[in-house]
Amino acid sequence: MRELDTPYCRYPGGNFVSAYNWEDGVGPRSERPVRLDLAWRTREANQIGVNEFVDWCKKANTKPMLAVNLGSRGLDAARNFLEYCNHPGGTYYSDLRRKHGWANPHDVKLWCLGNEMDGPWQVGHKSAYEYGRLADETAKAMRGFDKSLELVVCGSSNSDMKTYPDWEAQVLDQCYDSADHISLHMYFANREKNTLNYLARATKLDRYITTIGGVIDYIKAKKRSKKTIGISFDEWNVWYHSNQQDKEILARDEWPDAPHLLEDVYNFEDVLQVGGILNTFIRRSDRVRIACIAQLVNVIAPIMTEDGGAAWRQTIYYPFYYASRYGRGSALQLVVDGPTYDSDEENEVPYLDVSAVQSEDGRSLTFFAVNRHPDSALDLDVRLEGFGAARLIEQVEMTHGDLEAVNTARRPETVVPAKVESAKIEDGRVRAALKPLSYNVIRLSV
Repeated sequence: MRELDTPYCRYPGGNFVSAYNWEDGVGPRSERPVRLDLAWRTREANQIGVNEFVDWCKKANTKPMLAVNLGSRGLDAARNFLEYCNHPGGTYYSDLRRKHGWANPHDVKLWCLGNEMDGPWQVGHKSAYEYGRLADETAKAMRGFDKSLELVVCGSSNSDMKTYPDWEAQVLDQCYDSADHISLHMYFANREKNTLNYLARATKLDRYITTIGGVIDYIKAKKRSKKTIGISFDEWNVWYHSNQQDKEILARDEWPDAPHLLEDVYNFEDVLQVGGILNTFIRRSDRVRIACIAQLVNVIAPIMTEDGGAAWRQTIYYPFYYASRYGRGSALQLVVDGPTYDSDEENEVPYLDVSAVQSEDGRSLTFFAVNRHPDSALDLDVRLEGFGAARLIEQVEMTHGDLEAVNTARRPETVVPAKVESAKIEDGRVRAALKPLSYNVIRLSV
């Protein structure tokens, strides 16, 4: 986790939060109630709550992004939760936190107002108008405590929802002035086992962002507002490998404790998809201010563990690692000219998917590139106009002869990045031959 260097970690979810009582997770562990988790049909022992989570965030070198329950609860529980977390002392809930052993406030600044409230599967599902009103009133109450909070309201659970994108328009019409971000969620799958169709779905992601950006601009103009709401893409990942196993576990109707749900084992093909998703977020950082992979350990995660045993990096760990490490700074707008293809769902999908970032200190450039072509190498040829003399710092390549190759506890390095030196810098250009179906990182000093 520390190696990934994630800026924020969202807690407690997710569908789970819509029937969660935050009070169940504080106080002596021996006195915490066991509840039924309606979202995943499991038993929740509440041995981890907000205090333990904040302590974990410090160890993992990340910051908490907390979600409040606007499904089965509402404004009152949210303001009490905020007081418990952030007030120094001298009030009921802040003194309760101190009594529980945490004398200093957690000072959490980033809060989600519910989760996927557009979804009929959500406990406390609401119409866009109902949710927008509740989110607005909750936001106003929370800002009564601290005007500097960053608040995220619920957008669409995915771009196939029947209410999309009217949901965003109605919600923002109610709470534009009191919100800072609107959330979007999207998951990717290759159930039909068609690689080119699968990899083309990052194009759908870009269109999703563009559409909601247009909705934001419309409501901003309608409200005569000076601020621009950002997009918080706070759930995204590949998710489909574990679907059959999950159905079998949930079909038992046993309300188990911590079952092995959503434990996708990722393959090399997923590296290419995650690389393309991250490239999209970098290119669209004009709109996307926050992006949270869901999730981090075991559950559709880049890190896997065994009970009492090994921990290892899944294949998708690596593109996330490189984007987190070297994708900070200023995203550069690239004009890309190259071959394209048509999938069953998308037209003119570029075989070469690339993004570029100039570091915060301005001293380095990083190119992240995915070659989607199944058979042909592609020549990356970038003119470095406006930059001084460049030098290659590092070139990393991920490729594999088997798209379904995975990492396991016994073979944790089946799919790993390799350092190569094929990139050349000459005449103010960087050139590199990118292998078919490969993920690539090229770092330059400038």
